[in-house]
Amino acid sequence: MVAHKISFELRNNLSELKLLYQNLKNFGRTTGLSTSCINEINIGLDELFTNIVSYGFEDDSEHRIMFNIHLKNGVLTIYVEDDGIPFNPLEIKDPETPTDLIEAKIGGLGIHFVKQLMDDVCYDRNQGKNKLTLIKSISA
Repeated sequence: MVAHKISFELRNNLSELKLLYQNLKNFGRTTGLSTSCINEINIGLDELFTNIVSYGFEDDSEHRIMFNIHLKNGVLTIYVEDDGIPFNPLEIKDPETPTDLIEAKIGGLGIHFVKQLMDDVCYDRNQGKNKLTLIKSISA
């Protein structure tokens, strides 16, 4: 099977979410991934990117968030790298499931969704950068 990859970087600005989705959509067209698969991946990456932009930097300078996406033999691997403050999303406890919508709290579910959408999520801090690896098996 042929390996497909795409690499791109986004500025730490929420306006870049459109470009994130556009890159995913183009990758989906190239690889034949279904629209529902691309949308599911977009939900997770949108959440991660929004968190990085909103909470990841202690200054107002422009930063770059790097994305590398590979698909080979039915395994999608996504690398997300930023130079923000150290943050391991895997250390965040899964939220308690509310018994009804009145009890539900706003926020705190994004990282939980990412963990549920992916088969594996790994974190590493190396050379001053947060490095997140997301792995998802893609069925034919």
